[in-house]
Amino acid sequence: MAKPLLPDALWERIEPLLPKSKPRRFRYPGRKPVEPRKALTGILFVLKTGIDWEDLPQEMGCGCGMTCWRRLAEWTAAGVWQRLHEMLLAELEYAGEIDWTRATIDSSHVRARGGGEATGPSPVDRRKAGSKHFVVTDAQGIPLAATVTAANCPDVKELEHAVDAVPPVRGKPGRPRRRPRELYGDRGFDSDPHRRRLRRRGIRPRIARRNTAHGSGLGVYRWVSERTLSWLHNFGRLRVRKDHSGKIHQAFLSLGCSIICLNFLC
Repeated sequence: MAKPLLPDALWERIEPLLPKSKPRRFRYPGRKPVEPRKALTGILFVLKTGIDWEDLPQEMGCGCGMTCWRRLAEWTAAGVWQRLHEMLLAELEYAGEIDWTRATIDSSHVRARGGGEATGPSPVDRRKAGSKHFVVTDAQGIPLAATVTAANCPDVKELEHAVDAVPPVRGKPGRPRRRPRELYGDRGFDSDPHRRRLRRRGIRPRIARRNTAHGSGLGVYRWVSERTLSWLHNFGRLRVRKDHSGKIHQAFLSLGCSIICLNFLC
């Protein structure tokens, strides 16, 4: 049997985070707005298939594509997706699923059709406009944070920002945790100044050095970040970027991370 686009487990977590809709006028109330659950179903359909907003099928009952886009922009401005991700990480922490002994960081290029914010000439795609997704995962591949940069941004330049994007994870008594013991990365993150900055954050850097033999990196520990990136890029809207707005694309990326976190829970 086909899985629903919006499972109840996801809706039950998102619904309390959505901002309250404005009350309708008594006189001339206008057209009745699309229900939030239906609009979210349309947003998830666009995320998973990668179709244009204008091509969203009316038969789904989600309203037109622009209606779903406006809801996505409204909920993004309200910080819904970041709070959803933090909530799911707290549930995973409470269940003892997050392994803080080590974390991994990696990046992947995606083409950006039409350009937009946080895009640049891709060094791996004949300088066509593109973006780069950075993801920080725990030892199992649970996405702790994900960021977007231009495709020509060096990996090492985004290292600190991606690590600092990990939110304080609640779920257990005591101070919320946000720093793993170790951080694994490939040679693109090789930088002694950045290693020192990681140590000041209480993180032991395990970043491969250039011009050295391969050790226990990708095949033993770092493969989980590659797998998480492949999960994210199973979503059509993340595999090929079509959104000019950097905030909207980051919203899709955060929503994709939340869906992966929910899969670890259920």
